[in-house]
This record gives sequence, structure tokens and C-alpha cells, in this order.
Amino acid sequence: MNKKQSDASTIRIFLIITIVAFIILLIFLPLLWRLLQGVGMTKDDISLIETFASTIAAAAVFGAGYIAYRELSEASKSRYLDIADRLFDELNSPENIEARRRIFQNLEADPEKGMKKLSTQDRDAMKQVLNSLDRVAFLTQPGWIPEDLVMPWMHPMIAKAWEKLEPYVMYERERRNEPYYYKYAEELADRCKRWRKKHLVDDSIKWINRAL
Repeated sequence: MNKKQSDASTIRIFLIITIVAFIILLIFLPLLWRLLQGVGMTKDDISLIETFASTIAAAAVFGAGYIAYRELSEASKSRYLDIADRLFDELNSPENIEARRRIFQNLEADPEKGMKKLSTQDRDAMKQVLNSLDRVAFLTQPGWIPEDLVMPWMHPMIAKAWEKLEPYVMYERERRNEPYYYKYAEELADRCKRWRKKHLVDDSIKWINRAL
């Protein structure tokens, strides 16, 4: 869900509040009208009170709606900041940076050959990065945070990691007969690819030696 969709959802909530309040008024005002008639007030007096009450009620509904809109908007911003902070900590922890560097440098392109040569450290690094991608996929699931807030800074890490790991994940899926093996990491990578294709002039991945 992007920001426009989030705003639209908030507006829908406001409209629902308004409609519910309107229905309550439709039920309450005739009852009030009968009650006032019962104490001897004229139709003109009742109409004046009714108009005044309707005006106050309408103002209260719109005022409450505006306050609710502002509170929901602020709550969304606070939630986005919290999720973005957790994503930054996840992707930029020293352990995950070191694990990504290891797979960038050590993994062979052919998983069948590469699996035979994997050291324990390389295997642990692969699991570390894949589990990190799964966690990022969970934190960025639809409706939690707009992709345009986080993809601009995290897309290189996701795209590069997946380019190295995808052949190994597909190889393991077939070998294990587990089509769901790191499925969420794959879905995250697919979202990242779509974002890069849409926003980058050149979405190809660049590799250099001795990168920081």
C-alpha cells in the first residue's frame, strides 16, 4: 500500500464515521421532536431547536472526522518510521554486511559445483542473508510501509544478494522438493526488480573488485 492508498483508506474511515453519525441523528432527532412536543413547545420552537442541533451535530462530526484523520496520519508516519528504522538495522548490521560480502565474493555461479565447495562459513553466510531477506519481506509486506520510502536505499542490497543466491535457492527447492523454500525472499526480490525497472535508467547490477 502506497501513501495515496493509505490516505484513501483514512478518508474512507472518515466517511464511515460521518455516515454512522448521520444515521444516529436521523433516529435521535424525531425522538427529541416528540419529547419537546410533549412538554408543550410549538412547532416553530421545535424547528428552531432542531436546526440548531443539526448544525452543531454536523460541525461536531466534521470536527471529529478531521481530528481522526490527523491522528491516523500521524500514527501512520510513526509506524513508517519505526519499520524503516528496523529495516535499516536489519540490512546494515555488521553481521549481515559481512555475510553479504562473503557471498558476493565466494559463491560460484553454478550451484551444483558451488555446493560441493561451500565452506561452513560460506554456508552460514548464505543462511544469514536469506533469513535477513525473509525478515525484510515480512517488514515490507503490503500495507505496512510504502515501498517508495524504503526501496530507494535498500534496493541495491536486495538485488545483489538475490542475484547471487537465486540459483542456489532454485537448486535447493528442486533438490528438497520444497517449492516454498525461501518463497518470501523471492517475492521481495521480484518487488525490488519491478521497482528498479520502473525508477532506474539502467537497472543492471554492477560488480566491482574490492568494493567497500
